[in-house]
Amino acid sequence: MYLDARQALIAFEELFRGTLTQTSVYPREVMRRCLDHGAAALIVAHNHPSGSVEPSRSDELLTQALTTALAMMDVRVVDHIIVAGAKSLSFAQQGLL
Repeated sequence: MYLDARQALIAFEELFRGTLTQTSVYPREVMRRCLDHGAAALIVAHNHPSGSVEPSRSDELLTQALTTALAMMDVRVVDHIIVAGAKSLSFAQQGLL
């Protein structure tokens, strides 16, 4: 979800689609889409088909990589949300951002 400076939604789009166990996410592509939309902030979300909302080490590393890369362009990662069925986990609420 791409947000403006007031954190109002600019656009919502799916960037990557994966297999049952993994997805390749390219920070370069996320950065490019943020620039295309003129976004000042971003909320990242993905699902866990396993049913567990616990973030994997890969989820944590991706969040750090996106946060660092986007900060260089003055784009703030507001949250990373994991969805598993009817449950969800917010990195921001968990203090992981």
